[in-house]
Amino acid sequence: MFLLFFYTFIILGHRPKPTDLISCQLSFVHIMMFLAAGDIWITDIFETLNIENDFKCKTLFYISSVMRGLSICTTCLLSVVQAVTISPSTSLLAKFKRRLKMYLIYAFFCICSFNLSFSSRWIFYVAGFTNVSENHQMKVTKSCSLFPMNYIIRGLILTVTMSRDVFLVGVMLSTSTYMLNILFRHQRQCKHLHSIRHLRASPEKRATQTILLLVVFFVVMYWVDFIISSTSVLLWRYDPVVLTVQKFVMCAFPTITPLVQISSENRIIIMLKSRQSKHCQNG
Repeated sequence: MFLLFFYTFIILGHRPKPTDLISCQLSFVHIMMFLAAGDIWITDIFETLNIENDFKCKTLFYISSVMRGLSICTTCLLSVVQAVTISPSTSLLAKFKRRLKMYLIYAFFCICSFNLSFSSRWIFYVAGFTNVSENHQMKVTKSCSLFPMNYIIRGLILTVTMSRDVFLVGVMLSTSTYMLNILFRHQRQCKHLHSIRHLRASPEKRATQTILLLVVFFVVMYWVDFIISSTSVLLWRYDPVVLTVQKFVMCAFPTITPLVQISSENRIIIMLKSRQSKHCQNG
């Protein structure tokens, strides 16, 4: 939430970078992922409003699916934008720099539209848990279950999901390799001009290193979650221990990402230091 307020303040009050717009959306997505994975806030809200458990389950799964899709799409977009930002003027990506913010608007619209529509399948296949022996529902949580899917529909959903994930992870790994190549070349050039002791990381380099760290961690956590989800649906069995592991994996990335971003965001560090100095002067 601190990151969300910070990037919103930057966007409204200053000239934001393209990465600020993406980081703001990513912060919101991670907040929603964390809350949906906990299943506490939705339960409390629906119990207060006396809303049926069936509607609660559909809403919970829909929000989780949308935010999961937005998380991988937005992280991939962040990696691509950073690769374009640090690309040299002689590269093919340099021509996209001038109109990057306009392209971001189109990208946000396409990403949100696709994930909102694709995740709507949970509205039809999720319900409040009744009796497994009678209608072959697969119990996922204490109060929610999945209806049995046709093999063709199940295979189609798995194919689309896997195609999306493989493509986006491939793009992230490609842009990460590209950024690493640029960083190594830049480091090699600097070694010829300065001694290693006097080398200082530029803001672009720090941002690139942060995004590379987030991408690597994201890829590992995301594929663990994907393997658990796909295996459970294909075998039509959700073990409580497996569900606990999956929730931990889902919460790991949204929890660690803000800490990495805050520690590496130079503007936040400068802002906190200025606030601290003002507080010391007033004291």
